[in-house]
Amino acid sequence: MLVRAGLCLRPPLRPGGGGGLRRLSGAHAPPPAAVRCFPLSRALLRVQGPEAATFLQGLVTNDVARLLWGGGAARPPEGGAPSPPLLPPARAQYTHALNVQGRCLYDLILYRLHQSQEEEPNILLECDYSVLDSVQKHLKLYKIRRKVNIAPCLDLSLWAIIPGEESGDISSILDKCAHKTLVLTPDPRAEVMGWRLIMNKEGNPQEIVPGSHIGDVSDYHRHRYKQGIAEGVKDIPPGIALPLESNLAYMNGISFTKGCYIGQELTARTHHTGVIRKRLLPVQFSAPLLLGGIPEGAEILTDSGKSAESAYLSVIVSSCESICSRISSQSYL
Repeated sequence: MLVRAGLCLRPPLRPGGGGGLRRLSGAHAPPPAAVRCFPLSRALLRVQGPEAATFLQGLVTNDVARLLWGGGAARPPEGGAPSPPLLPPARAQYTHALNVQGRCLYDLILYRLHQSQEEEPNILLECDYSVLDSVQKHLKLYKIRRKVNIAPCLDLSLWAIIPGEESGDISSILDKCAHKTLVLTPDPRAEVMGWRLIMNKEGNPQEIVPGSHIGDVSDYHRHRYKQGIAEGVKDIPPGIALPLESNLAYMNGISFTKGCYIGQELTARTHHTGVIRKRLLPVQFSAPLLLGGIPEGAEILTDSGKSAESAYLSVIVSSCESICSRISSQSYL
């Protein structure tokens, strides 16, 4: 269960940023079926064109320049080339799109498809499948006359690749498999979330990732709940949550130096004042839930029977263990 509560606790995840999976000294290749492939209900949009980077830079919380040109590279002038980067550019980047009030609309992962700085920017944008049309309309609303093409990629599928606890270091193995598909890269949010795989819908991930098997997607959700990682509109209802409440700063999903973007003013003020009244945290029940789980909108009570104030419950999957709730800072846990 994920709970958005007024507690100043750091979520139990390892900051990501393309650092790969957990590394264990003396690790060997994973045994058969040690790596699980989970099909995800996520959609992909292609954003391509000479002005794609500038276009996205004004719409999302993270610094798209670091995805395209690498860490420490100066942004180029219009039509110019960037300065040499201090760090190589990552292949994926976690970010959010906000509304003008600074509240989250969509959680996104950006994937860089072009291989060099001389090529035209070609970016895949991952979002919740249920809001694909809304994300596309949101982008086109701000496109105006920019030289950018926006189109859904209905022929592609997205998979999460997560190794078992006893798998050891498989990053070198997956690196060698990356040429077999369109994208195979570490999840940019956290090391414990494994890798992201993008391939044609007709493809089989087991042919790309050796020693893997298809896992139950409910196990994927249970895994990320334990890490306190929100994903999709059920966890982050559009227009309700603030980005820092959803741990974006811990998951390399936000830049406080990139400049202006939609919703930046409230986000920057919250960061610099240091006042975050709610935080998304994993919670484990001390007893099994009732058969059928907790209905959406159910009231949460404390042990003393007091109301937990304005609580928001949304059922994530059919498993009664998998629930996401938001509790105000006045709540008692």
